[in-house]
Formats: sequence, C-alpha cells, structure tokens
Amino acid sequence: MQTLKSSGRSGEKGVALVMALLMILAVSIVTGSLVMVAKSEANSSTSYTSMSQVRYGAESGIHAAANYLLWMYNAPTAASAQDPLANYDMSGSPVRYLGRPVVLSSDPNFASNYPADAVRAAFVANSVGSLAVNGAPVAHRARATLMSMTIVSDYYTSQPITLQTWQIVGIGQINGSGQSLVEVEATVERQPVPVYAYAAFATHNGCNALSFAGGANTASYDSALPLVAGAPVISQSGGNVGTNGNLDGNGGPTDINGTLSTPRSGVGNCTNNNVTAATISGFATVEEGLVQLPQPINLSTPTVPNPGAINYNFTSASGCSGAPFCTLVAGKPTIIPPTPASIVSMGDVKGVGSSEIHLRAGIYAINSIELGGGSKIVIDSGPVIIKVKGNGVATPIKLDGGGVSNPSLDPTQLQFVYAGTGEVKITGGTDTAALVYAPNASAALAGASTDFYGAIITNKITSTGGFSIFYDRRLQRTIMTAGNPMMSSFTWRTF
Repeated sequence: MQTLKSSGRSGEKGVALVMALLMILAVSIVTGSLVMVAKSEANSSTSYTSMSQVRYGAESGIHAAANYLLWMYNAPTAASAQDPLANYDMSGSPVRYLGRPVVLSSDPNFASNYPADAVRAAFVANSVGSLAVNGAPVAHRARATLMSMTIVSDYYTSQPITLQTWQIVGIGQINGSGQSLVEVEATVERQPVPVYAYAAFATHNGCNALSFAGGANTASYDSALPLVAGAPVISQSGGNVGTNGNLDGNGGPTDINGTLSTPRSGVGNCTNNNVTAATISGFATVEEGLVQLPQPINLSTPTVPNPGAINYNFTSASGCSGAPFCTLVAGKPTIIPPTPASIVSMGDVKGVGSSEIHLRAGIYAINSIELGGGSKIVIDSGPVIIKVKGNGVATPIKLDGGGVSNPSLDPTQLQFVYAGTGEVKITGGTDTAALVYAPNASAALAGASTDFYGAIITNKITSTGGFSIFYDRRLQRTIMTAGNPMMSSFTWRTF
C-alpha cells in the first residue's frame, strides 16, 4: 500500500533571509547614491559660490589697475626724463620695450616689462589687495599690457597728449575648501575724438539750450572737395546738432537735416523739472531722429588770453590805424604776423563803415571784435586764430552784416576762441566760414537767408530768420582732442 507524504516547505528555508539581504543592499545603494548626489550638489554649490566670490575679487583687480592707470599714472612724454617716449616701439601692437611687450604686473607668474622702476612699483602697490566677500578673503592682483599708444595735440591747450590702450587682466583667488581661480579681462582706452562733432552744440543742460526758429536750418558739406562755381556741394543730411539739454524747434521750414544728440529723452514740453530732448512745434523737423547720449559732454574752458591795451578802429579811410604787423596791400590794411605762431596783441578791434581788414596766419589775442556797417575781415591765409578775452564787453564777438570773408570756405582757417560768458553775435554771408569755440557763452545767429559754414560750440544757441549752418564733415577727422576713458571689452574665465 502506497503511503502519501505531505509536501513540506523545508526546501524554501533561507529565502526570506536572502530577500532581506537584497532589500538591505538595494536600500544601501540608494542611500549611498543619495549621499553622493547630496555631496556633489554641496560641492557644486560651494564651488559656484566660491567662483562667484573669486570673480568679484578678479573684478576688483581690474578696477584697481584701471584706477591707477587712469588717475595716478603719468603716461610717457617726449620731454620726460624718467619715462621718455623714445623708450617705446609704437609701430605695432602691443607696444614694445627692448623687443618685448610693455607689461605692468603684480602677478608673480608674469614679469613686468616697463622702462620706469617707479611705475612698476606703483602699479604693484595699487593693484594687489584682498576683498572680503561674505567673510571669505579673496586675494586679487592684476597685469596690464600696453596695446597701443598715440600722441595728439590737445585743441584746448595746444599741448601733446599721450593716448593709450591697456589690456588689463584681473586675477582673483581663494584657497581652502572650494578653492578657485578666476581671471577677468578688460580693455581700457582713450581715443582721439573731434572737438567739432556737430554743426551746433550747446553745453547748457536745461530747456532751450538749442533754439531754432523761423526757418533756421542745418545741412553739411565737405571742405576737402572742390568748390563748384565758387560754392560747396551741400548735402541735406549730416547737419547734426547736439546739446546737454533740450532743443526747441518751431516755425517752418525749420529743419535739422541730421540728428539731435542729447542725454535727455522724450519729445514734448520742457520744464526745469522735466527736461525733454526736444520740443517741436509748427513745421520744424529733426530729419534723422534722436540719438541719446550715455552721458553729458563736458568741454574744457579755453585759456584766457592776454590782449593788448590799445584799441583799434578801422574805417575805409584809416588804413592800418597803427595796428601791429600791419601794412597796406592793394590799399587794404593787412596784418601779416612774422610766423603762424606769432601773437598779435590788440585791445578792442572795431570795423566801421565799409572798412576791410585782411588777416594772415597767426594768433590774435584781443579783448573784443565788432564788425558793423558793411565792414568785414578777409582771411588771406590761415589758420587765423582769434582768442578773445571780453573784459568789460557784453558782446565780445559781434560779426554783423556778413562781416567775415573766408573764400576758401575751410572753417579751420578762421577760429574764434572765447572763455567768457558774454554773447557771440553772428550774421552769416556767402563766404562766412569759421569755427566758434565759446563753451560758456550764448550765441545769437540771425540773418534772412544767410549762411555760416563750419561749426559753433557755445552754452546756448539761438538761430532765427532763415540762418543756415552748414557743417563741414571734414571736422570729423581734424581738430581732435582726447576722449573720455572707456572700457571697450570685458570677458572672464575660471580655472
């Protein structure tokens, strides 16, 4: 007889233990993974934080080096005994000294190569430091490479100015946990800019700095191009105007055939508490729109001249009236300075009746000039630079009745320079070409259908009665001065 045996589960003994061990292993793996992820995230966060902190330090190195180069460092000059221009090879980029790039450095990994020991030491002293960022000290240092160097003659002082472009690398470093090294690179430069960048520029920062009405207009020409039938070729564009304040344009046809540049914005009514860029009414237009400047344009006050003490009145019958360096040429009084750099000193100069005064190249230091009643000055050769003091005279520059004849229509051949706050009054003519630099004065420009070729800079400008200003576009590349320092590039990298 066959006996039936019960089917027991003894063959499955230990499975539960194995399953438990597998579960523990899985949980351990997951837990370990989470710990690693958390640690990685923590390290990443620490690294990101330290990298951000170190970048602030590197930027501090940039600013410290730039601050030294812009405000404490004296650029080399031809006359300097300690740091003469003769030490530098400026034929390429970067500039070289003893065949190697000119470098200032407080970075021990890069040696300085600059001719003057004192400059090297001063750069180190002013570019090394430590920045506390959230309690963490971040060390910074810097190096600067001289990429280019040029010399321009400053219009305001006639002195040479050394313009440089520096490529600066700021290095920030933090040690310990989350250690990091960051380099920030920037280019700091000063470039030559034209003094006369606009047909008319008003330095005033309030309402009615520029006022064009009654058919006043601007356009442009190029004095480097040949005249056609004795007149320049006029372009109904490029007659740009600028101001630190507001343009008030009204009446018609009052046309700015160019742009309006100003740090102000908006078109509408102008008040002391809300200085708009432009207030336009009637048929006035700004043909090429508004250009908003990033900041006001600050212009230097020119040097006040020392004029002579003797006043001279010229009439059609007076001849030279005893004026210095004056002789009669073809019956006309003609002032002929010995050289273009010679100074002709006179007091108040007046032209009366139909008198005609001829001027040749030189520097004329006078107290005032007044032309009226058909009198005029004629520019035989230039540049004629008339520096005006204006002592005790409300209108130290008064050119009425087409009182200027500059047949070349090259405005650089006749320049008026005035530092005071009086009035400049001009009535144009068919060959009135000149430059006026009087950043503190007010200008009144008037005359039915009269023309002025060149550019005008004063504190305020009022142009009425069909007065036309034709801007000489050649001024964009002549009569330069040093522009404001600029940071033209910015990059960074981490290690």
